[in-house]
Amino acid sequence: MCGIVSYYGKKNSVPFLLNGLRRLEYRGYDSAGIAIMKDGSIKTVKKAGKVNKLLRKIKESPINGSIGIGHTRWATHGEPNDTNAHPHQDKTGKIFIIHNGIIENFSTLKEVLIRKGFIFKSETDTEVLVNLISDIYYADGLNFEQAVEAALNQVIGTYGIVTFCSDEPNKIV
Repeated sequence: MCGIVSYYGKKNSVPFLLNGLRRLEYRGYDSAGIAIMKDGSIKTVKKAGKVNKLLRKIKESPINGSIGIGHTRWATHGEPNDTNAHPHQDKTGKIFIIHNGIIENFSTLKEVLIRKGFIFKSETDTEVLVNLISDIYYADGLNFEQAVEAALNQVIGTYGIVTFCSDEPNKIV
């Protein structure tokens, strides 16, 4: 079962996120990842397998920042691998998302986005959602929270999400 953890504060979010992901391990999962925002830049680390594999990867290339999101994934769309692990980013690399649940109409939404020139790297419904948010955010002149709400109004399914955008660096939605 997927798990979501996020942090917004004054301390380094990485220890908090990793501790939260460890506490969710009992639920079962196949991959884990985090995205950290610092000074308007977002770095992500994700890995198929257990949180300890993610921790080893972070120790090889340390990251830190006071805003972060973390996820443990139980695959519903696409095999368990590094590419399908969360967080996912939009085509600009400015919006990141983690998602639990299933977006039932993801294939229809994906077709629309492909016709608009979007290219997908993963097999997940989550990557479709982050690019739908991006499409609305950059085309419609809405603030980030409004763009997320507008995107979710197009989604059919059951879900929970956490997302952020480096264009609005002091906000988690």
